[in-house]
Order: sequence, then structure tokens, then C-alpha cells
Amino acid sequence: MAERTPLVAANWKMNKTRVEAAAFLDGFLPASDGLEGVDVAICPPFTALATVVERCAGSGVAVAAQNVHFEDSGAFTGEVSPPMLVEAGAWGAIVGHSERRHVFGEGDDEIARKVHAALAAGLVPILCVGETEDERDAGGTEDVLRRQLEADLASVPANRIGGMVVAYEPVWAIGTGRTATVEQADEAIAFARSVVAGLDAQAAEEVRILYGGSVKPDNAAELMRVEGIDGALVGGASLEPEAFLEICKAAA
Repeated sequence: MAERTPLVAANWKMNKTRVEAAAFLDGFLPASDGLEGVDVAICPPFTALATVVERCAGSGVAVAAQNVHFEDSGAFTGEVSPPMLVEAGAWGAIVGHSERRHVFGEGDDEIARKVHAALAAGLVPILCVGETEDERDAGGTEDVLRRQLEADLASVPANRIGGMVVAYEPVWAIGTGRTATVEQADEAIAFARSVVAGLDAQAAEEVRILYGGSVKPDNAAELMRVEGIDGALVGGASLEPEAFLEICKAAA
């Protein structure tokens, strides 16, 4: 089986000014120095991206954007393109987060174009998939994951999928304080990997699949012990350096 280094990514969402981002990194970077066996990424808002890239230079901590447009340039007021992110020093970009899907109305066609554009520019997409509470209660979790993954990866060459990151985020567990049980997370991630295997067996061995949804220091260790879970996409708990560090240590 391919050896997959765990990844823990901090999704700050619409939080932290440049000053606040710098203060976080002043606390986090020295404390995380020497952390081995885990990759770490910070996903700040666009306004703090340059500050975070500058502070993380030479630290081994990667920086990803929270969103990306699918065109390289053009009349798209308020959007940021893949080449702009590459120039800013970003390693990757979150694509298809449930808030983009459910608050901003992004569909799989648009998300597929973003995945393709990010890869073409040399960014690593962190593709988010997951079901709502109603979909889970109706027994539709696997249908949702299959539909999202097959649609969102439709234009990705099979040999590129393994270098991506997928984050399984049950929508009912994001910011609600509810967390999927270890069994629920394991089952959903195993199913997601089987969908990827249907596209390319080698990619399924290589692609890192993270869990996201109210990950905290007190549940991280239990989640990270599961063989098929390759790390975490962390929301609220990533806003405090001490809490985020504990989750990184659990993954390591």
C-alpha cells in the first residue's frame, strides 16, 4: 500500500486580519518546529495570504487559498485566479467546500472546472465532499459522495488524481459541534476511496482523504488512529495555535 503522509489543514474561513494571522504564526511556528510525520497547511483569507506565505517561508508549513476561480483572468469581479495564487506563493486551494456549495450555490460543474484549473496552474486542490443531514438520514451518503466525486473529478487525468487531496466533510458536522463517529468517518472515507479506485486504482492508493467536521484536540487522536483517515481539515479549532498544534501532533 502507498505510504501517505497525513495532512492537517487549517481553514480559517473569514477570520483573521493580517495582524492576527501574523500573531497566530508567531505562536504556532516555533511550537511546531521539529514536528515530523505530518504535513501542515494554513488556509487564510485572501487578504492575509501574502503575510502567511512570507511568515511560513522556510518552515515547511504550506499555504493554501480557501477558494479559486476557474479562469486565468477576465471580467470576474471579486474573484482570484489560479495564476494569481501561484504568484502569491500558494501551494494549493480548497475547492467545493460545503459553504461554497450551500451558501454560494456552487454546483459540481463549476467545482469540476475549478479542480481542473487549479491542477493546470500547479496548485493542489483540496476537494471537499460530503452529505447534508437530510441526505444522511435518507440513507443517501454513498450516492452523494459518488455523484460529487465522479462529477468533480470528471476532467482530471487519472494519473493526476493521486496528487490531489480530498476532504470528507459531513455538512451536518461542520461548525455544529457534532462530529461523525469514528465508524461513520471511516465508512464514508473508505467508500470515497472506492469511488476513486473506480476511476484509477493507483490514484486510490495515493490520494490523501482527510476528515473535516468539528475536529478538535479532544477527538483528533481517535479519528487520526483510523488507517484510512489521512489527516484533517480543521475549522474553528484551527483559529487557536495551541489547539491546532494538538491536532497536528495527533496526526503525526
